[in-house]
Amino acid sequence: MQPIKVMVNGIPGKVAANIAKHFLEDSRFTLLYHSLTGAEVEPAEYPIGPVSIGLIKPDVRDQKIQDIKSTEGPFIMVDFTLPSAVNDNADFYCRHQVPFVMGTTGGDREALQQSVLDSPVCAVIAPNMAKQIVGFQAMMAYASENFPGLFSGYSLEIKESHQSTKVDTSGTAKAMVHYFNRFGIEFSENDIIKIRDPETQKNEWGIPDTYLNGHAWHTYTLVSPDGTARFQFSHNINGRDIYSWGTFDAVLFLQQKIHSGESGRVYTMIDVLKGDAS
Repeated sequence: MQPIKVMVNGIPGKVAANIAKHFLEDSRFTLLYHSLTGAEVEPAEYPIGPVSIGLIKPDVRDQKIQDIKSTEGPFIMVDFTLPSAVNDNADFYCRHQVPFVMGTTGGDREALQQSVLDSPVCAVIAPNMAKQIVGFQAMMAYASENFPGLFSGYSLEIKESHQSTKVDTSGTAKAMVHYFNRFGIEFSENDIIKIRDPETQKNEWGIPDTYLNGHAWHTYTLVSPDGTARFQFSHNINGRDIYSWGTFDAVLFLQQKIHSGESGRVYTMIDVLKGDAS
């Protein structure tokens, strides 16, 4: 199989840079030395291992992407940018007919999906690229659909902790709210407790110093009406490597769909897990 060409957008952001590094090291992929970035980013290039990635700002990206398509041929975009850029970037990918994996959270998710459905491209859109967490979410989805009202009357507390640079509430935590609602619990996304203070993370949560700048800890606590029963679920991720492996699988899956002639389709990480292309 020929290596799949991939362009990672969001460099010099830490998640995007880390994922680009892993793409560069994996023989199944060819990393393109370009990345869409924000207007405020100063350097014109960013080093990833032994190569330099050219950073493309919004004012020149339309012409640049045409040039890249002409010289590189077909490739897949991988987006780990900012919540504020999600919808604009998706519209850009669809307009230029480039399939993409959207790992960035936030934005208008309904509009995001509709952009793809109205276009000739396919995309994998997921608020979390970690396969194991997605699998846990699938179990929650199954249980909530088959046992509705199971926790009716229970109280719920959701806490999530990420590095201080993450501006939005965890997309994973938001998704979990819907499962708990099906279980009969009244809870909204606005009730999620968002922790971004490093001192709180270190002293109260016990997050290692090494990972204060890159972690994703989530805890879901349910308590019965009379306080005699308590259930707690948690998933704690240190570092960012786990998102790379899920992104790899998403790209491999998407490439299969492209080769089979699919267009205007939105896939999730659940689809990726069910049709594991790795």
